[in-house]
Amino acid sequence: MLDAIGGKLGGLFGQAKSEHPLADAKEFRRILGELPSDNAHKALEEIAGWLESVRGADDIPGDKLFDIVRQLDDAAQWPVLRLAREYLHSHRLAKADEKKLWQAVSGFWSEAAAAYEKCVARSVQKDRVADTLRAALPMLSARLIACLGNILKWELFRYGPCSDAVWLRLGLAYSTAEQAGVATKSIQLYPKTTGTTSPQQEYLRIAVLHTSAVDSLLPGEIELAEKLVGYFLTGFVFAKESSKASVYWVDLARAQPPWRLARMPKRLVPSLRFFHPSRAYDNACALVGELERGSGLPADINLGNQYHAKTVLPVVKHLAAYWAPVPPQRKHARHPVKHRMAVLSGLPNALLALSGPAGAEGLPVESWVVENVSRGGFGTLVAEPRADWLKVGSLLAMQPEGGDNWLLGIVRRYHRSSESEAQVGILTIARQTALIAMKPRKTTGYVAAAPVQGLWIQDGNESGELRVVVPLATFDLRESMEVVIDGSPRLVAPVALVEQTGDYEIARYRF
Repeated sequence: MLDAIGGKLGGLFGQAKSEHPLADAKEFRRILGELPSDNAHKALEEIAGWLESVRGADDIPGDKLFDIVRQLDDAAQWPVLRLAREYLHSHRLAKADEKKLWQAVSGFWSEAAAAYEKCVARSVQKDRVADTLRAALPMLSARLIACLGNILKWELFRYGPCSDAVWLRLGLAYSTAEQAGVATKSIQLYPKTTGTTSPQQEYLRIAVLHTSAVDSLLPGEIELAEKLVGYFLTGFVFAKESSKASVYWVDLARAQPPWRLARMPKRLVPSLRFFHPSRAYDNACALVGELERGSGLPADINLGNQYHAKTVLPVVKHLAAYWAPVPPQRKHARHPVKHRMAVLSGLPNALLALSGPAGAEGLPVESWVVENVSRGGFGTLVAEPRADWLKVGSLLAMQPEGGDNWLLGIVRRYHRSSESEAQVGILTIARQTALIAMKPRKTTGYVAAAPVQGLWIQDGNESGELRVVVPLATFDLRESMEVVIDGSPRLVAPVALVEQTGDYEIARYRF
């Protein structure tokens, strides 16, 4: 279908009189052929620049504009993929490098969306060019919606702030497809993609992702969640009318994201749409069961990359939990407070803070104001958040003002409400903590290595067990550890790895 559309539009290429270099077919082919194949960042920057320039060229006919934008979008897919992988999977990117990657990819999607929007606006006019564009409207609408969805997804990678105005643009794009009768028309989104999609499926994919509480996932997990949403998408129902099964609603005519029906629309209007998981919840639960039994990923799941089952499992569990008939509820009531707290990030700083009264001197202590508190943790609003370390999964050592003990917490939710503020939800994992030295022991004797320094979580343990926060790659299910408790050496056997991030791990051992 892509070739047919390209051929139909390409046949009109010679009729244009635009002075823009891309309006000349030969020059356009040359420019595409000379895009740097060894520098993804430069290639994407050039493509974004060309998109901006053709969007501002009013003398390019709408049908030719779509053909140019489509081919530039096609050419951008390999540098987008390469830069996205670097952004999501490179360990310890410098803040400047991370920002450069984010701006390159997010900037491209913004330019592509704006260019496609100009094509859609041209398609609703009444002339021969608009007739040609309307023939391409299924692909044009689907690509526009996908571009806008990628703008929102890249905002999610930085935990917001997500622009509500993008939702209004999405609603307009989808409404145009509906009014033209092509919302459910199947197309191949890009030449090298497998399977088909439609404008409705692309819109629903975005809506489902944004109702799945992905602000508690890491950026790589958000990307994986989007791919899994695509896999389960046929299990969702999207409709103009509400039903007993409806869970979410969205107003296509308003600049706002989808909401759960716990928050009802103020009035019924034709622009309302409703959706619910239907079979998707059961299908996600079934996949969780397969992965827990060690069956591996089903052959029909195409995630784009090679993901290990243990990486996919927690993300599928997360999606299943939020697609359940009754989503996760707060375990403990939150109470508003205003209390200042000293905060240190990372295991090395926490170890120093716990080493003695002077341990935190000279360390980068931040002062946060706690907004609410529960038995399970804290909520706070952080001014000028440090994006280089403050993220979902960050380990925090926290000392309430006037106190002398350090609490341990993990950032579970992180949402940037503006460029200068972030709402942070912290799970408290320990109110009583102590330093502990752990020395690996093998059957052949002691390992000639320095003990590993960790933090002993002293509250909330099962009988006969201890939990410790230790440096990454310390836990080994085959290796017991020698510890000293109350002045006496003890041998503890490994039980399970509770949590693991790029900086630390939490493990359980049995006495």
